[in-house]
Amino acid sequence: MSASPSPLSSASPASTPSAYRPPASTPSVSRRPASSPPGPSPAPSPPSSAARTPSSSAPGSPAPAASAPGFRGPASPAPAASELLPPSAVVARLRAAGCVFAEDEARLLVSTARTADDLAAMVERRVAGLPLEHILGWAEFCGLRIAVDHGVFVPRRRTEFLVRQAAEHVRRRADGGTAGTGGAPRRPAPVVLDLCCGSGAVGAALAAAVGRTELYAADIDPAAVRCARRNTAAASGQVYEGDLYEPLPAGLRGRVDVLVANAPYVPTRAIGLLPPEARVHEPRAALDGGADGVEIQRRVAAEAPRWLAPGGCLLIETSERQAPYTAEAMARAGLVPRVTTCDELETGVVLGTMPDPEREIRAGR
Repeated sequence: MSASPSPLSSASPASTPSAYRPPASTPSVSRRPASSPPGPSPAPSPPSSAARTPSSSAPGSPAPAASAPGFRGPASPAPAASELLPPSAVVARLRAAGCVFAEDEARLLVSTARTADDLAAMVERRVAGLPLEHILGWAEFCGLRIAVDHGVFVPRRRTEFLVRQAAEHVRRRADGGTAGTGGAPRRPAPVVLDLCCGSGAVGAALAAAVGRTELYAADIDPAAVRCARRNTAAASGQVYEGDLYEPLPAGLRGRVDVLVANAPYVPTRAIGLLPPEARVHEPRAALDGGADGVEIQRRVAAEAPRWLAPGGCLLIETSERQAPYTAEAMARAGLVPRVTTCDELETGVVLGTMPDPEREIRAGR
């Protein structure tokens, strides 16, 4: 599980922070202002192109004539959601409840609902404060549709920076070792471990970005594990349930090329400041990073050298304020830390590289 949004308050149960704006066609996640402590904020909202489920009979088709007393024939096709509850009414309802980007959310709800009753129920759930992604059942992340069940942490857009950094490391390690002309040996698929995986969004996106991977993931939340298994199935991911490294197979030790962890990093005292979408509807274990927000990250860093291959890299998403402490934890574990940030997404990643003495000798260092 991961955590990282901002503790912005909402005007009402359904309101979203002013920094959150789902795009016209695909969901996005709220960004954390640099001045605010890390902590979750509402996230993506699926594309408005999500197809409606057609009614059982085609519009305009004639109903069979009654052949016996009391026979009514098949029910008339259910009207489209927008026919009985127009988008303008949905926008008005959401706006009255405090949703900042009511038009975008209304478009997504209308395009997803199958009937007017379905749409009305979805709108009421949103007004009651449920995350949009939990209502729609999925979130957009790195261009992928990620299944997100009720109560599972919603992947944030800022975490796409973690995926990009991990993909760059995979490509650097490949260093021209993939199969080429003349029968050059093919480098084994990189071994990727997505720790605190939540829905499995990071592992799934990384596998999609780099191609062949040997993908493993783990999370302590059973609901998240079920989601992650669905989301990583296309990459043949193996997902384990348990606390950090505890459920992983022993044979994975010393083999991991890339270890990504979007571990919780909201300080315990800041949990109460989070938007209700996160505070009420996402598991606390996916949010609470301990007294200073770095407790889980320290545990991840301390054990990482047992699992990383020589030259492998641990990448942890964190805030600008916490990055020095995350880097310190990596250094204490024997990794070589480096901090990188992304102003656009207002986030940071700390990378810790496992020393590779043999490679250094070959390089003449």
